[in-house]
Amino acid sequence: MKKNMGTIDKWVRILAAVAVLVLYYTNVITGTLAIVLLVFAGIFLLTSLFSFCPLYVPFGINTCKKK
Repeated sequence: MKKNMGTIDKWVRILAAVAVLVLYYTNVITGTLAIVLLVFAGIFLLTSLFSFCPLYVPFGINTCKKK
């Protein structure tokens, strides 16, 4: 997998995932909505960890700075 996510993109995803986790643990979101958002938060964290977003590939998006 070639990296296709830049630093800002990774931090935005991490912050969004943390926000969802905080909302879940403070019981602001519950039920099906909570489950769906937690799945997305997990995906955001994984894609940030690997700096690779599979959805970027078909669209040719690359936010990673070239070296």
